[in-house]
Parts: sequence; C-alpha cells; structure tokens
Amino acid sequence: MTLTKRIIPCLDVKNGRVVKGLHFESIKDAGDPVELAKKYSDEGADELVFLDITASDEQRETIKDLVRKVASVIDIPFTVGGGVKSLDDARNILLNGADKVGINTGAIKNPQIITELMELFGRQCVVVAIDAKRNYELKDGTTVFSENGKSFWYEVFIYGGKKETGIDVIQWAKKVDKLGAGEILLTSIDRDGTKDGYDILLTKSIVDSVSIPVIASGGCGKPSDMVDVFEKSNVDATLAASIFHYETHGVKGVKTYLKEKEIPVRL
Repeated sequence: MTLTKRIIPCLDVKNGRVVKGLHFESIKDAGDPVELAKKYSDEGADELVFLDITASDEQRETIKDLVRKVASVIDIPFTVGGGVKSLDDARNILLNGADKVGINTGAIKNPQIITELMELFGRQCVVVAIDAKRNYELKDGTTVFSENGKSFWYEVFIYGGKKETGIDVIQWAKKVDKLGAGEILLTSIDRDGTKDGYDILLTKSIVDSVSIPVIASGGCGKPSDMVDVFEKSNVDATLAASIFHYETHGVKGVKTYLKEKEIPVRL
C-alpha cells in the first residue's frame, strides 16, 4: 500500500497575525490565524503547522491563547513551534491543543532536549524544524554539493533564519534522527517566499540521509512545484504558505491536481 503524501499549510505568526516574507525577511500581513486555520481544515489539509516566528528571537514563549483558539476550530493534526526551549514549553503547547511540538533553536542550543521530549511525549510528537541556507565558503567537515558550476554546503540557521550556526545540515539531520525526532520540517531559506519551487537537491539529500519523515518547505509557488519535489525525492509531505494565503490556489484544488499527476494524496 502506498502511503499518501501530506499537504500542509503553514501559518507563520507574528504579533497575532499570519505573515509571509521573502528569505525570512520583508514580512507582510496574510490574515487572521484562526480564520485561515479553519478554512484550511475545512478544505481538506492533512495537517497544519503554526510557527510563532519571533518567539525565539524575542526570548519569549509561544502565544498560547492563540494556539488554543486555532486548535478549537480544526480537526486535523496540528504542529506548533516557536520559542520552545524546555519540556514545560512543550507541555504548555500540547495542553493548549497542539498534537506535535516544533523545535528549532532550542534543539541546536540543547540537542538532548530532543531525546527528553521523545521520552516524555512520544516520538510522533517531536518535529525538529531545520532552516538551511547555501554557503559558498567551503570548509572542512561539511557535505559539499555542486550546481551550475558552483560548490557549496548547506548551513543550519537559528532564531528565525537570522543567525548562522556553522553546522552542516546533513550532519545535523542525522543527529536529530538519532536523538529521537519523529519528523523533520526542512526549510530552504534560499527559496523561502521566492515561489521558485522547493530546493530539491537539499530535500533529496536530507530524505536520503535519515530514517524519519521529512516535510519540504520553502519556495512553493504553484502545484507543479509540489509534483516536482514528490517525483524527485521521497519526501513525505510538502508545506506551503503563499499559494494558500493569497488565494492563488485552494488546498482542494492542489490535491486534485496532484491526484491527476498520480501523486498519492488523500482527497
């Protein structure tokens, strides 16, 4: 039996509003999180991801009451991330209605928390978000790629894409898999908001390096971009924001299109 591929809208939330940027910057408003969440759930989204994108940078917790409101209007699995540094942060998110916890900066700062979260809440609950960007200054100990005559490695970034870590993405993905992550949410900063399609080289490399499901994120501008990444990598799910928020494509329409292209999705 073929496992169906998941289509996941993403709500990047700042100051209580859904926003969308380009390469994690130049942010603009995209609507009310509760309204959008309900709409996507009703349209047949497989899951929903809610990221409080400034929580880590502003050193604060995720906005719990908003998480609760979103959870109350949807009936699909719901991942919430942003500012998770401790087991208590994660517990609060889950108690307010989330099904899974997303952690990024907190995991880089304290990798052991991945194992602790897994042991307490179960592996299926732990989503490690990884934001990666191409770095053309080569250094030893990294996985080097080449495209269009240029060589580079992928560096992991934290604090909502604002701070580099010097960590190689392939090595970090393998480590989070080993530590107990249930899933990786992989975002290409280079492609974020560009609508130029997913970074297939990055996605395929991560999928081939780990044993857990991977969600591709960053760059989706049209349904054919999803077909592309599903056909060229064994990725488990695609996450998108712009194409859903700005009414260019509905979740239902995207899934119908994928079905026609013989991508196994749940209609």
